[in-house]
Amino acid sequence: MIKKARLHQLAEIKSLTEACARAMCEKGIYQWNEHYPSLEKLKKDIQKEELYVFEENEQILGIIVITEDMDEEYIPVEWLSKTNSNIYIHRLATHPEVWGKGYAQKLMDYAEDHARQHTFESVRLDTFSQNKRNQRFYQSRGYQRLGNIYFPKQSKHPFYCYELLI
Repeated sequence: MIKKARLHQLAEIKSLTEACARAMCEKGIYQWNEHYPSLEKLKKDIQKEELYVFEENEQILGIIVITEDMDEEYIPVEWLSKTNSNIYIHRLATHPEVWGKGYAQKLMDYAEDHARQHTFESVRLDTFSQNKRNQRFYQSRGYQRLGNIYFPKQSKHPFYCYELLI
């Protein structure tokens, strides 16, 4: 079941992101690190009611942030949608123990359904340029790669921006 995260789940959510960071580093993907995602960032996501959890048997198996707020890093990107009626996806993660079992697909289905139900024009996101698996994942869902952005605290490598018109 996918539902909004609650503050009492913060420690479990942080533990999931740390497990993801370790597993990605083991695969040579240095996308998340000790700076990201921070406990403070996750707490703020929950307080803004933008962080959703995928739970099964009272265990959090995945998370996703769905927001209408555009980060300033996205401003120079030439987006397909020319309106402000868009949602942004951040911090999509599933526990490494369930990678490849379709939970990320379900979280993205939820986000895209949310966009349709609330008549948003598109779904926008970024993914790490060194994470080829994520790039294939979004492209297989119909997302179009647009521009590059940078998060120097995370990596010297760019992040690719993607958009799906709804």
